[in-house]
Amino acid sequence: MESINLEEKVGSTLLLSSLAMWALVIFYAYTVSMPRAQYGVLFIAGAIGVYILSELEDVVAKGEYIDAVLLLLSLLVTIVITTYVNLNFKELHVDRVGYALSHEYLLAAAFVAVVIYLSWRSFGRTFLTILIGALLYGYFGNLIPGLLGHSGLSYSRLLLLLVLDITGLYGFLTQLVAAWIALFLLYAGLLESYGAFDLIFRGAVRTSKYIDSGVAQTAVVASAVIGSINGSQTANAGMTGSFTIPMMKENGIKPSTAGGIEAVASTTGQVLPPVMGAGAFIMASLLGISYVTVITAGLIPATIMMVCIVIAVHYIASNQLDAIDVDEVLDELEDRSRQDTLVDVVKFIIPFLVLVYTLGIIQLTVMTSALYTALTMLTTGILFPIIHAAFESRSMESVSTTTEETLSDTLSGFRRGAIITAPIAIILAAINGVVEILMTTGVPGILTLSMMDISGGVMLVAVLVSMVICILLGLGMPTTAAYTVVALLVAPTLVNQFLVPELGAHFFVFYGAILSGLTPPIATCAAVAAGIADADFVDTCYEAIKVAAPLFVLPFSFIYHPVIVSGSLGSEALFTGLLILLGGLSIIHGINYRFGYSKWKQMVVGALFFVAGILTMVYPSSTVQYTGAIVIIALYIIQQLTTHHLSVGDLIKNQAK
Repeated sequence: MESINLEEKVGSTLLLSSLAMWALVIFYAYTVSMPRAQYGVLFIAGAIGVYILSELEDVVAKGEYIDAVLLLLSLLVTIVITTYVNLNFKELHVDRVGYALSHEYLLAAAFVAVVIYLSWRSFGRTFLTILIGALLYGYFGNLIPGLLGHSGLSYSRLLLLLVLDITGLYGFLTQLVAAWIALFLLYAGLLESYGAFDLIFRGAVRTSKYIDSGVAQTAVVASAVIGSINGSQTANAGMTGSFTIPMMKENGIKPSTAGGIEAVASTTGQVLPPVMGAGAFIMASLLGISYVTVITAGLIPATIMMVCIVIAVHYIASNQLDAIDVDEVLDELEDRSRQDTLVDVVKFIIPFLVLVYTLGIIQLTVMTSALYTALTMLTTGILFPIIHAAFESRSMESVSTTTEETLSDTLSGFRRGAIITAPIAIILAAINGVVEILMTTGVPGILTLSMMDISGGVMLVAVLVSMVICILLGLGMPTTAAYTVVALLVAPTLVNQFLVPELGAHFFVFYGAILSGLTPPIATCAAVAAGIADADFVDTCYEAIKVAAPLFVLPFSFIYHPVIVSGSLGSEALFTGLLILLGGLSIIHGINYRFGYSKWKQMVVGALFFVAGILTMVYPSSTVQYTGAIVIIALYIIQQLTTHHLSVGDLIKNQAK
């Protein structure tokens, strides 16, 4: 009984903390009444508090009291240092930058330990290794021989960089999450609590009436849309995969295939405009361009990617799926009338139109646009169900019940938004600390020299090396963190040494970083999906790569054909995009289509489609691109004619028998 009461108290405290955090976020967005750095200090404290309380809920339920003590100590340290920094903000941030008192170093060291501990709890040993490695590299730089060596950062210098100068853990990324990304994650939390994802899922299920692979396409649509908002492919695979994977399996799809499809869908959602897993905001900020330019630049590659994946899923899933009773699946979710659905559609589309209008038409700041969008979602989410209940039943009892449910959903949305935001804020704070150390020790310049040395000045070698680095640096991290690291460490080399346009270079590293979720031997996103599907990890990775093969080639198109990510939707960009799409479809066709030939002939024809697709997607010469496109079309026509001939021949033989 005491344990249940304790859980309830922790849950109530978590809700109050979530509301307090969002009150701070909305207040700052509306008033901008304090320096952004000071706001960042308060925000990260709020995020850490929410994260610790959400973890305590689970820890208390399991009776893991040692963990509970560590979490409470972390919370106490966070409260103490946040209070101290705010009381002495001007002195630390302005008056004595580069110098601190002895007790301040102790406070800073304790806070760094808290961030390390919480990062490990949230993202595991892979990221812990990166974080500890960066600290050791900064401290022991004088012991490292060769190009990577440096004079070393003292204990006090590290703590000044990470905490006391209001940089590092409190730096650019923390402030960006606080000012821009947080409000969009509140929007995501409200969308989830008000039933938007259920609406998306219903719409996706209905496609099963018209498409053979409709159940599998449900996973693609639902996971991609939801993943574009929540900013973590691994978390998304766990969230949407928990219902899409069992549904696919129940309808005949192999466990490894179901897991592979979900892993790819969750990954591709991270690059879908208008949110792009929150990476769009960081890209706009790093490049000093408008958010609208970034999402416009992302439209053509996102379209290419989604069309290729939909076709690949159709090839793979249509042969495995059993017949599905769509109405039965929808009834299992919840019985809803067309009027209910229409009200929901209007309820969700109005905030989205506000986002488009404020950002794209009158071009307000990202923070202001996000504020108006979240507040509009809050307004329509509360009022529409109540008004609908009043008109439908004309009963005060029904209106009262609906009001209670809606307010409960609203509180749940605030809570969910805070829980989504907290780990992202923590890991980005940690990443900001890593980046600060690497920048101070000159790693970007070292990496540039190393890449130039390895590549010998040959762009193809440089971009291949860059892709490997992006995949390695992106392992196990959410989209925003993965992109930030590679954007600061890899993209400048491509821009400065190989004269790649900035948007092309940044989209290249962005796409490269998210591929880590599908790339063995780590493949965190595929691992989560395989666990839910109860499938072999290697088989799941294999199925995912069969679906996502063009996604591994597409980033190279940004280097050799940067017009498709230039922010222009002119005729040249669209025509080049069509050629690259044709190449991507050729790769999918070559890998996944069964031509009906003998084994060796199948392999040869598939290889021809595959090679022609790669050349059409990335080769810099337009002549080779056009030739590749012609070869693809010719191969397809020949394949159709020969397949038809074989089918007719088999029919005649069967009739003769």
